[in-house]
Amino acid sequence: MTIKEIQEEIIDEFDVFDDWMERYEYMIDLGKSVEIIDVANKIEENLIKGCQSKVWIHADLNDDKIHFTADSDAILTKGIVALVLRVFSDQKPADILEADTEFINEIGLKEHLSPTRANGLVSMLKQIKLYALAYQSKLTE
Repeated sequence: MTIKEIQEEIIDEFDVFDDWMERYEYMIDLGKSVEIIDVANKIEENLIKGCQSKVWIHADLNDDKIHFTADSDAILTKGIVALVLRVFSDQKPADILEADTEFINEIGLKEHLSPTRANGLVSMLKQIKLYALAYQSKLTE
């Protein structure tokens, strides 16, 4: 699936819920499905700066696509990470760099997060784009 198709799927899924408590519960459930980062990659350089809780994101390039693994010490944050990685994992670096993140606003996520969690989300997205930029540079060398 393309990034846009995955984003549209997520928007449709969130439309089903009547209130934000249900959406939070859904995100917590999503967090249980995130592919956990290998302990060896739970290092300072993979730690996302600006997050209220600890979040690690690791990226590997496989078949010209970036595969992400992650973890967090907070259950809701792990759900947010799972949502973001669902969109961007196993996508080409160029597609990640071109993608917008408007789906986050469309599902109302950013406005329903505390300021520190919203900053953390922005930091996660920035790090994913930085990984994509680094791998895109390697691919075009």
